[in-house]
Amino acid sequence: MIKKLTTIAAGLLLATPLQAEERPAKPNVIIALIDDLGWQDVKCYDIDKPSPYETPHMDALAKRGVKFWEAYSPAPTCSPSRGAIMVGKHPARLQRTHVKGGQPPQVKNKTKSRMIEPWHMGRLDVAETTIAEALQANGYRTGHSGKWHIAIDHNAFPQPKDHGFDVTYPGRGANNKMNPDRLSDFATADANDPYQLDKDGFPKDSVTLNAIDFMEGKKDKPFFLYYPTWLVHYPVQTRAKGLLEKYCKKLGVEMPTTAEGWPLKGQQNPYYCAMVEMVDHYLGQLVSYLETTDDPRWPGHKLIENTYIIFSSDNGGAEGGHGEEYTDNAPLDMGKGSPLEGGTRVPLIIAGPGLKEGAESHVLANGIDFYPTILAWTKTPLPEGVKLDGCDLSALLSSDPTDATLAKNSSGKVRDRIIHHFPHGVGARSTIRRDGFKLVYNHDHLGKSKSPEVELYQLHDADGKRVDFEESKDLAKEMPEKAAALKEELMAALKEMDASSPYLNPACAEKLPGKDKVCTALKEDVQGNTVTLSYKENGAKVTKAFLFYTTNKGDKSEEWFRKEIPLTGDGKATCELPEGTNDHLFTLVDENNFLVKFPDAEPEQKGQPKESDS
Repeated sequence: MIKKLTTIAAGLLLATPLQAEERPAKPNVIIALIDDLGWQDVKCYDIDKPSPYETPHMDALAKRGVKFWEAYSPAPTCSPSRGAIMVGKHPARLQRTHVKGGQPPQVKNKTKSRMIEPWHMGRLDVAETTIAEALQANGYRTGHSGKWHIAIDHNAFPQPKDHGFDVTYPGRGANNKMNPDRLSDFATADANDPYQLDKDGFPKDSVTLNAIDFMEGKKDKPFFLYYPTWLVHYPVQTRAKGLLEKYCKKLGVEMPTTAEGWPLKGQQNPYYCAMVEMVDHYLGQLVSYLETTDDPRWPGHKLIENTYIIFSSDNGGAEGGHGEEYTDNAPLDMGKGSPLEGGTRVPLIIAGPGLKEGAESHVLANGIDFYPTILAWTKTPLPEGVKLDGCDLSALLSSDPTDATLAKNSSGKVRDRIIHHFPHGVGARSTIRRDGFKLVYNHDHLGKSKSPEVELYQLHDADGKRVDFEESKDLAKEMPEKAAALKEELMAALKEMDASSPYLNPACAEKLPGKDKVCTALKEDVQGNTVTLSYKENGAKVTKAFLFYTTNKGDKSEEWFRKEIPLTGDGKATCELPEGTNDHLFTLVDENNFLVKFPDAEPEQKGQPKESDS
């Protein structure tokens, strides 16, 4: 018996190094980023009231890997999340906190709005090193298929090839708008139909087929595929008439006779139901390709055996718009466009070689973690001069997905908090989540605002069990010390990232503290390329001055940039106009956070993306 065991052990010792040598050292990596997919849109995340959505392929992926229950998007809207994922940095640090950036500070209503929205970058700076560029340097083929939206608009500079992608396939695929309306342009089985239905009744999706074409490319290199779908983003529609009929029957509603709107709240929109199942089907096509395709770098094995798949969403579910209801993130509060749980908590499933299968994790995770995790999987060196905000999840995924101490940043520090910064709109908020508690800081809390300065919620208890992730019971008054400590920590973190926050509007008709002490911008003097703004302080010290400028005034993708001007204390702010500037303006900020603009008129903006394109 002893001899037999010894022989087996010897065989194992011989087999292990051979297997290690056979497996390609550089695995393939796929990021599948679904647009606007909510935490409760995926069937395997279903809690409380069951959803009608069918997502068998997403559910199967969860069984293949690790499903995170407390994962977050970097931001509550599309563009900042996508840029943050690409470079592993917080949107606040990148000065990219919302869509429709590249504009000077804006005020919605000059006399009624208390706050002025801050400037934020319209593009992801090409000086940033993306994960695609890091992998390129390590011998990877890099490909993108689907949505981009990391520039001021979908077609503006920089595009994927400017950020390290060898191959890029733009286009909406099956999400192209149906014409003349969503009840008149269904796909057919005709071979000449560009959206020809497959044997399962799903429309052809060029985004998915192009992604597969990329993987079919040069066989001698590992690949990194970024697969950001346009589904399930607006327009809310489906080219699969059979799917629409299926969900009408399942929901117990009549087949629509008009293409206008959808009035039923919750998860009762049959168009949206069909979209969720469509994108699930397309994810299944990708996985099926990996399962059935031989790995050219590893004879006798399939691609799936050496491919990591990260599946997530760019923000919380969009609950409605354009005169209709889409979906519902309940029990989470709010949705896309809000840093509350419904706008930032997202599905996250990660599968691949050596990872735990069928595991569930309540460890905090964020889209900015993808970059350092991929570096670890691929043994790609951290690019020189790059400092990441995300955590490496590789050890957690392969060892113990329940052990939060295994999620560490590049400094070796264990993650213990999640921060969101969304200084925009009527719901301008910043949040910090730590130890099951979440503090919400409302930027617009002065004057006649009905919002308190801070709110405090206990999402989970010490054991990670659900308490109030509905954010329904404000504990700020019951636990003032905890609220104060979290606020202090949040403000320190935002300061460290040089985050831009909203300013007070001196033209607001309300009586705001310090409004009577706001400075006066007097005049501008231009001498060649040198511009000087003269101003007079009226009781409040001017603490910052900025020049805003554009070099493509009047262009479809007109974009403004910001340059801080050093203050000399003599009532003047002087700087050189950047080369090519064809329009500019100044802003002054005082010690009470009031902002004065000169000239005061809003510059005419052209070609800004619509909110529906976010």
